Amino acid sequence: MWKLFFEICDFLCNFIPNRKTQERIRKENLYDWKKKYQALKKHYPELNFRGTKMIKGGWNIGFIVDKKYVFKIRKAFDQSAKTEKIMREKRITDAFAKVVPLRIPKIEIVKAGQYTFFKYDFIPGKNLNTFSLKTINKYKKEWAKQLAEFIFAMHNYIPKEIDDLRGDAVGDGWNHNDICNNIIVDKKTMKIVGLIDWEYSGWNTLENEFRNCVAFSKKMQDSDILTNIKSEYKKLKDAKSK
Repeated sequence: MWKLFFEICDFLCNFIPNRKTQERIRKENLYDWKKKYQALKKHYPELNFRGTKMIKGGWNIGFIVDKKYVFKIRKAFDQSAKTEKIMREKRITDAFAKVVPLRIPKIEIVKAGQYTFFKYDFIPGKNLNTFSLKTINKYKKEWAKQLAEFIFAMHNYIPKEIDDLRGDAVGDGWNHNDICNNIIVDKKTMKIVGLIDWEYSGWNTLENEFRNCVAFSKKMQDSDILTNIKSEYKKLKDAKSK
């Protein structure tokens, strides 16, 4: 849907008489998506770009290519940006991939033309908060257990290799910080199989992580899955303290 939307907007830009205005809109409002997409196609001639889907959220846009890979890039890409800033998400996911019980993207940094992309394997499934309230209520106990296990594993692990990324942030552990929007469920097994989009991850409070499990979905809030998540987390904490 997003790709079609951007294609239509890009086409309509051709009817703007002022070329500078065209360029400004394509850069500021359409994020130069077409140039980025063409750079990817040129860099990966072996991939099938037919049926490519476009995604948009937070600081990034992205492309799901060949139903195998996701390529993400900053909306406002700046070639002068420090490599360390571009690689922040990769460093965090690399640090936690070995300790959390859910699949998280293993990011590869790719230079395609003038652009730097994050590349990772596509995790097939359906976003949890797009299920109906009835379905969420049906599986919420199982999903809450999985999410509590994930939060417990991540929040109680402090990897030394990314300690510099904590900065002056106030908190008591590492968080994903955007769980609600990014939970991938296998439609066959109805189990959570992965968590994507780690761009907001960082050092924060446990309570904030709990809030972000339901913060952006009324259905998730109405299901009261958060009560189940907190209950399952408490069980894990109590078991560890024995």
